Amino acid sequence: MRMTLWICLCLLVLAGCVAVARRDAPAAAIRVATFNTSLYDNADGGVIARLRGGDEKARKIAAVIQQVRPDLLLLNEFDFDAEGDAATIFQRDYLGKGQYGRDPIDYPHRYFAAVNTGVPSGLDIDRNGRIDGPEDAWGFGFHPGQYGMLVLSKYPIDAGEVRSFRMFPWHEMPDARAPVDPKTGGAYYDELTWKQLRLSSKSHWDVPVATPLGTLHFLVAHPTPPVFDGPEDRNGTRNHDEIRLWADYIDPSRAGYLRDDAGRRGGLEVDAGFVIAGDLNSDPIDGAGLPGSIAQLLDHPRVLASSPTSEGALEASRKGGSPQKRGAPQLDTAAFGMQSGNLRADYVLPSRNLEIVDSGVFWPRSGDPDAKLLDATDHHMVWLDLRRAR
Repeated sequence: MRMTLWICLCLLVLAGCVAVARRDAPAAAIRVATFNTSLYDNADGGVIARLRGGDEKARKIAAVIQQVRPDLLLLNEFDFDAEGDAATIFQRDYLGKGQYGRDPIDYPHRYFAAVNTGVPSGLDIDRNGRIDGPEDAWGFGFHPGQYGMLVLSKYPIDAGEVRSFRMFPWHEMPDARAPVDPKTGGAYYDELTWKQLRLSSKSHWDVPVATPLGTLHFLVAHPTPPVFDGPEDRNGTRNHDEIRLWADYIDPSRAGYLRDDAGRRGGLEVDAGFVIAGDLNSDPIDGAGLPGSIAQLLDHPRVLASSPTSEGALEASRKGGSPQKRGAPQLDTAAFGMQSGNLRADYVLPSRNLEIVDSGVFWPRSGDPDAKLLDATDHHMVWLDLRRAR
């Protein structure tokens, strides 16, 4: 009798352990994240030189990645070079080595490509009578590749099927939000300039990734911030339409006008799984963006809207870091100082055929030992644990 009771108790304990293990490690879940790293430099090759010299901010960025340990990750504001030297050094010497007591992390697959930032347009985009400034590039930048993008993955990337919309002309978007000259009430850009302008300030990539959940289309971008312009709001209107590109891309009824850099038209298949990720520079309520810009995605019928939070963002708001805040402060992902305040700028938005198991923003409270990692960038990593919807 005692032996039988003992066996029953053991079985109950074992069952409890299994239940706990399942809660702690959801079956067939993957972690997807976006992180604006601020690993850029105004000098061409500057980031490479810094990384080779042992960059303390890069160490902290790597430590955050090693702490959160995403399986699929977009890095915004990571300077592009055609040979991939910056990415190689960062992966080998920073991610590949434990930082601040963390374990190294390896990403055997990656994707990077040219972006519009810093590439001369030959046009006077800011209308100051010159064509050689950073605002006259296709996307603001002091050299080609500044503020680039890098995708890191533990799963194979089908590079041959990547679709890029870097060259897509803004005027080809139906009912584009073309900026208006407030002095004349007419078009801000002359016809010749408007016909040549590219929509994407960096690029828009559809990166297919073979994950345990099946092929996921990693839809990544970094729209221009809706500030640093004038009353014509040329950056605000561009930000709205850069976000709209993905909203149209995932809607077959609206995607027919889209043409990628290889000349292929149309959008994403109606049953495809996807995750939209990036520093989208658009808060749903606060900030300088056009009203409704990010709602194009948050309210999209194919998008499963997520709301990752952090204790650090809530604490920062209570300490006065965002005096004009109207939205929920725990959702903030970036701290832009007293003038702009804290905003929700970074997003990971999955398709509705996926399920969110867990989510978060890496923004620890000021008393947390990990808070020492936060000064490397003014953004915070956003992550979701995803599995197939049941």
